[in-house]
Amino acid sequence: MNALAALIAAILRALLPALFQAAKSTCEDADPNTELRDRLRERVRRTWTLIPIAFLLFAGCTRTVYVPDGTPVRLRETVRGAKVWVLGEDGMPVAGEMDLREGWYCLPEPPEE
Repeated sequence: MNALAALIAAILRALLPALFQAAKSTCEDADPNTELRDRLRERVRRTWTLIPIAFLLFAGCTRTVYVPDGTPVRLRETVRGAKVWVLGEDGMPVAGEMDLREGWYCLPEPPEE
């Protein structure tokens, strides 16, 4: 396996520089129109400087409030179809869905020790 990888690497080391040199010698500008080239470069430069500015303007501001773990929070709007665990007749948790109404308090269950 190592011999095969070494053979492929040796072939690539020999061929790639020759291919790049051949490509360089055959490439040339068909029409060295420097005025057009400069105008296009300036247009690209202006466009790429406007993109970050537009991103900052349209990203908007958001406010983040840190709520420590274990702190109860009050719902501001109804959460429809929330997946919840409810206790069944035998006292075991059962998966279910329900709407959590606006104004209800939610808090995490304390960790078991």
